[in-house]
Amino acid sequence: MAEERRDLYEVLGVSKSASDEEIKKAYRKLVKKYHPDLNPGDKKAEAAMKEVNAAYEVLSDPEKKAKYDQFGHAGIDPTYGAGQGGAYGFDDMDIGDIFGSFFGGFGGTGYGRQSQSRSQNRPQKGQDIGITIELSFEEAAFGCEKTISITRSETCGSCGGTGAKKGTSPETCPVCGGTGQVRTTQRTPFGVFQSAGPCTNCGGTGKVIKEPCPDCGGSGQVRKKRKINVKIPAGIDNGQTIPLRGQGNAGRNGGPSGDIYVTVSVRPHKLFQRSGSDVYLEMPISFTQAALGAQLTVPTIDGKVQYTMPEGTQHGATFRLRGSGIPNLGGKGRGDQYVQVKIEVPKNLTQEQKDILRKFEESVDDEHYGEKKGFFKKVREIFNKDFKEYKDKDKDDK
Repeated sequence: MAEERRDLYEVLGVSKSASDEEIKKAYRKLVKKYHPDLNPGDKKAEAAMKEVNAAYEVLSDPEKKAKYDQFGHAGIDPTYGAGQGGAYGFDDMDIGDIFGSFFGGFGGTGYGRQSQSRSQNRPQKGQDIGITIELSFEEAAFGCEKTISITRSETCGSCGGTGAKKGTSPETCPVCGGTGQVRTTQRTPFGVFQSAGPCTNCGGTGKVIKEPCPDCGGSGQVRKKRKINVKIPAGIDNGQTIPLRGQGNAGRNGGPSGDIYVTVSVRPHKLFQRSGSDVYLEMPISFTQAALGAQLTVPTIDGKVQYTMPEGTQHGATFRLRGSGIPNLGGKGRGDQYVQVKIEVPKNLTQEQKDILRKFEESVDDEHYGEKKGFFKKVREIFNKDFKEYKDKDKDDK
């Protein structure tokens, strides 16, 4: 029975109308989720990673994507559906097979075989690598340089990526003649049809290695641990990603290396909060400072600054320090810092301190409390002056 395969768009979690950028973004997200380096020993994550890579290889290639959109899996893999044959046994044949059966393959050119062979041996880009690094609030704000450790596939230096022992080279497969495919003939009530499948002797490459390279075991690649310096730009924010082009796993058949995607995780700060390029700070002040005004020493990401707070400052008031925020990522200028003051009520007062406060309270009236005066005026209007505590003052208002 034919192997059931998931829809490639479903694998990446995008719609069929997704743009190239949306496909790439979805792929990067899944790489960070399933990459073996982030899920050591997890077989399910390894299988998912292979499925994601296979889907991205097709949907990121305009030619393959067009074939997949038109013919589904059969458009990118002529062997898909082999053995099942659909209703009339046509599913396991490409266009070249059908014309080859009836008309001699367009003069014996073997179009289908050549196409598959080219596909197997064409340059292939190496897989990308995803990694997450942790930064302090200040490192993200002002930028820094970090060193990451990765394990990646590199072209074997002994064989140059051929997989053959030094001094030898791969040979043409004697079973498929270098096409990478073998053909079988099937007789049906509708005639004789041919189908093609990957050559099991060479794995579909059309080449066999009689003497494998001892360093890479014939794969043409070796795993190496590397330390790479990463320049973190000033202003980067939590969750953003830095691409390192060509630093990923080596490609095959002369293809380019993949990329490394470094995602930053910024630790929360004990004082500051961030929104874009702006910084927010809550700062406690005393009642006396709020009433009389004060020269405040305010912490910023650059250090301490002085701010003259006016008298009569109310609880929750916010003031701005221009240019004291985060540098703009990839641009000029900086954000601002917003400081919200919180009036703190003192606790555990002595009797003398309480007496002083009572005398102070007796010395002021509603004229000094604009909000309080307005509030209780509305209360008296609503409740018909039933608040005895304010009857005398109500007479005075009249």
